[in-house]
Order: sequence, then C-alpha cells, then structure tokens
Amino acid sequence: MDFKPLSQFIDRITNWRIPWAEVLVMHRNETVFRYRNGYADLEQKTPIDDRRIIHLYSLTKIMTCAAALQLVEKGAMLLNDPLSAYLPEYAEMTVRKTLPNGATVLEKARNPIKVRDLFAMTAGFSYDLGSPSLREAAERTGGKVPAREFAAALAKEPLLFEPGTRWNYSLCHDVLAALVEAVDGRRFSQYIREEVTGPLGMNDTGFDLTEEQRSRLAPQYRYDDVLGKPARKDGNDFRIGTEFESGGAGLLSTVSDYVLFLNALTNRGTGPNGARILSPAAVDLMRADHLTESMREDYAWVQLAGYGFGLGVRTHISRAESGSLSPLGEFGWSGAAGCLAIIDPDSQLTVMYAQHMLNNQETYVHPRLKNIVYACL
Repeated sequence: MDFKPLSQFIDRITNWRIPWAEVLVMHRNETVFRYRNGYADLEQKTPIDDRRIIHLYSLTKIMTCAAALQLVEKGAMLLNDPLSAYLPEYAEMTVRKTLPNGATVLEKARNPIKVRDLFAMTAGFSYDLGSPSLREAAERTGGKVPAREFAAALAKEPLLFEPGTRWNYSLCHDVLAALVEAVDGRRFSQYIREEVTGPLGMNDTGFDLTEEQRSRLAPQYRYDDVLGKPARKDGNDFRIGTEFESGGAGLLSTVSDYVLFLNALTNRGTGPNGARILSPAAVDLMRADHLTESMREDYAWVQLAGYGFGLGVRTHISRAESGSLSPLGEFGWSGAAGCLAIIDPDSQLTVMYAQHMLNNQETYVHPRLKNIVYACL
C-alpha cells in the first residue's frame, strides 16, 4: 500500500482553507497509515498532535444509533413500535400543511411516529433548535434542558410532514437519545459510557470534559470569506442546555479514540479488544438502505449521490451514481466541523478523518479523500 497520494492531499487542503487535518486508516484491524498536517491553533502556530479533542458533531449520530440498536437487539423495543409507547407526549402530533393558496394549516397527524422514523430521519422533525417550545424548555429548566425535557418540548412543535413519508435531516437522533433513556432508565451519557465507550476502552469520548481534557480541546474555526482566512469560532451551537446530551451532535473525542468505535462496526459489532457492542445482524440492518423512492427526492445532497440512508448512516448503493471507488455497503457519516467516518466491513477498512472547521468544504474534501484511500489500498 502506498499512501503518499493521501498525505499529499492532506498537505494540499491544509495549505488552502483548512487549518489542520488528520487521517487514520485501519485495514484488517491494523493501523496502516496515519498522517496529519497544519496548526491546531493558528494564532499560536501550535502543530496538530494526536491527543487533540474535537467536537464530533454529527459523527455522534452513529454512536447514538448503535446504542439504540442494542435495545432493539435485547427486545426492549422494536423498530416498528410507535414512539408514543415509550414517550407518551408523541401520541397526538400535528402536521403543518400548505394549502393550494399558499396558506398553512395545522392538521392532526394520520401516521404515528415509529421508532424506525427516529433512526431513519423520517419522523417529520426540523433542525430548528430555536423553536418556541425549546426556548420555553430552556427557560423552565434554568438552562439545563436534559434529554427527556428536550423531547417533551419538541413534541409540542408541528411536524413538517406525515411521519414515514419523507426524509429530512433533523433532530431525530436527539429524540432517539431521550428514547434510550426512557427505555433503559439510565441517563444517556451513562448508558453510552457503560455499554459502548467503556467496553471498547474509549477514555476520551463523552459529552463533557474533565479539566485535563479541556486543556486538549482544539480551537475551532470558520472560514471567513471577507477576511480570506479562518476565524476562530469556539463552542457547540447544538448544545442548547448545560445538561443537554445531544444524541445528534454532542460528543467530543479524539481520532485515536473514536476510530475504536468505528472499527468495531467495521468488524460487524466487535471492537479491536474483543468487546462486542452489536451483533453482525444489527450492523447489517444499520447499513441497509431504508429509503423509499419518495424519500429519495429529499435525500439529494451532492456528496451523497449514489448513497442511500440506513439507520443513522449513509450507505453506498450505486457506484455508477456516486462515482466512488468504495464498494457497495460502505457506510458512515460526517460532522459539521468536517469529520468523516468510512466503515467498510467487506474490505475490512476503517477511516477516521478529522478537522475542526465549520463551513467545512466537505463536498470538496470527502469524496476526493474517499477515492484516494481506496486507490491507495
């Protein structure tokens, strides 16, 4: 394997808009390539190192869905169960509909939200964290907004469409975290620690940081087109409360730590240390395409051409449409600051790519990085 083209690509993008980037490639459970370049702190000119903690943002979603799938495996819930069986506040939902004259009306939802709709982003939610009900919940809880309070507040907001009929990237996985709490009884962070990160030996992944970990948190940037350079933009705007453990965007981790979880999925549920977090059948269900043809019209992001959507992950279904060198069944997701996970059980390949810049250029970086990796193997 010759990974020189991959290191050259990292060098190229870190001399462009991205302050730093790192990629780790595992093949057959062995790290076969790791490379990083750029400055973790542009102002101090601090080189990026292998212990930097970053906001994973939507890479959190993969772990949230894996955690919830554990409960499906145990028979604690089923994908086709109504959500209201566990979160009663979702029993009576309304849908905002547009009339031919352009006016909008609220109607009672005909379809129940099912558990599967949370995984597959088909529940009808938006990604509006500033909605009236969520603002009220923040005030009522003194700025804490724990997961169950979040879910109860979101249930008061009208849906964008009938559940199970369309796809929309939304707060589904944040509600899924609340569902895990309701079904299991433990706080979501405790469940994650005891059932996923703990067994896999992941010590740097969680929703909150110790003082020592905080000292390793990498600065975050946003590219400023006016200034023509990245400008510092720290914080996580998806964390709307001090106790809000966002199942959609709340985890922090390092490349070394999170790749252990991703590699467990590559091994169809078993970590490098032998800990089993999911069955092979559950991983295959996760990476199956769960979209209908009508949902596919909504799932139209340019970098995801040729991909379907499984239980919280993109999944490769057409090489002709994607133009990707990865095989069918390769799956994963990405994050708002530019992280990318490539999980490929058939090739025994795991890739964790990281950067820490919002407006992350993923439509340029991710498809190219993926093709370079597979060409290098």
